[in-house]
Amino acid sequence: MSNVPANTRSVIVREIPIELCQFIKFGGLASSGGEAKQFISEGSVQLNGTVETQKRKKLAVGDRVTLNGETLVVELA
Repeated sequence: MSNVPANTRSVIVREIPIELCQFIKFGGLASSGGEAKQFISEGSVQLNGTVETQKRKKLAVGDRVTLNGETLVVELA
């Protein structure tokens, strides 16, 4: 068993870097790219514990994206 909180899950991507807005959509936190961009511009998204407002911010393996109390961790396939 890992020490990952219940509201945290890994999302496996095929290539790095991936843009923040793409990752939010891919991880299922938003139903569309437009919705993901809206969440980011509203300041609703945290990257590694800090509010992130750059829609095209490049993510790396291990980055933690939090939205609406759910955290996704970037993992490479």
